Amino acid sequence: VQLQASGGGLVQAGGSLRLSCVAAGGTFSSYPMGWFRQAPGKEREFVAVISAGASSTMYANSVKGRFTISRDDAKNTVYLQMNSLQPEDTALYYCATDLNLMWVRAGTPRYWGQGTLVTVSS
Repeated sequence: VQLQASGGGLVQAGGSLRLSCVAAGGTFSSYPMGWFRQAPGKEREFVAVISAGASSTMYANSVKGRFTISRDDAKNTVYLQMNSLQPEDTALYYCATDLNLMWVRAGTPRYWGQGTLVTVSS
């Protein structure tokens, strides 16, 4: 499975961005999809995950209520809508997937995208 993330950029605090991640090489609808981020000098952390079929979503406490993960299986794409962005959201954002949702949630999926940079200015 190959993943290509896009949509990052520079935004002011309080603004919004929508990240996209397009998948190729697998049966997209069968895969849970997740987003992670890594801020400068910090470890990579879980942001959100959506199950195959979109019946379940989970979020990190730090983004709950501000970020929304969704998927469009017809376009092989997962999205991360990010609202009320804060400087602490500045990070390289990665999409990732595997067949098991808990592997994705645990941060140990086999397939990773290349990352897209989000910078939030104060």
